[in-house]
Amino acid sequence: MFLRKGLIFIIEIYQSSLSKLFLPACRYYPSCSEYAKQALSKFTLFKALGKIFLRILRCNPFFPGGYDPLT
Repeated sequence: MFLRKGLIFIIEIYQSSLSKLFLPACRYYPSCSEYAKQALSKFTLFKALGKIFLRILRCNPFFPGGYDPLT
């Protein structure tokens, strides 16, 4: 529980500071960082990390991107 909240906190810091320095370039909606926050809130830590890992692997030119909700 504590680790999940800590990871969500780190993602929120990233979203409010570092991500503002770069142009919006996410291939997916919701963004990968928002997807990660949702996964950490909804699933157990290991299941969430697995979903986040697979999402990041799909973030490349070989996948079309677009709407990709957390399921």
